[in-house]
Amino acid sequence: MNAFKRYEKLVILLSKWFNIVAGIAMVSMLVLITADIIANKAFKSPIPGGIEFVSFLAVAAIAFAIAQTQLTRGHIEVEFIAARLPALAQKIIGTLVSIFLIILFFLLAWRSFIYGNEIRLIGEVSMTRGIPFFPFIYAIGACAIVALLVVILQLLQIYLKDDK
Repeated sequence: MNAFKRYEKLVILLSKWFNIVAGIAMVSMLVLITADIIANKAFKSPIPGGIEFVSFLAVAAIAFAIAQTQLTRGHIEVEFIAARLPALAQKIIGTLVSIFLIILFFLLAWRSFIYGNEIRLIGEVSMTRGIPFFPFIYAIGACAIVALLVVILQLLQIYLKDDK
């Protein structure tokens, strides 16, 4: 197995694992919201910090789904114009978009780890339950790294698909 195939397999596996985490976060949100509504209606007592937990789970669901969504090209793309262009123009546009996304995800990862460390050092926590923010900010950075790996894979595919 060549290096590209190993890289492709690793990126796909990481994206799937992260997507499973996103799915677990979504299901957890559903369970927590349902339990909170039942507790509020039946016992007149909502789950303490329920909104905070749902907010943190929403961050996890969104962040951990980015790589798989990018891998499956599930984001909105304006492709109807580019599809009508010659192959060389499509390759140039794909390269430029990929470079932009690489820069974007690199900056997001880098600044997330810096910001997460700052928040960790000052001890910032949520108001009701005292949940630290920094693990979620670090998670965003980790998700950006996996998304970056996906975009690099897609950029390589632009050039390697011609060789097949």
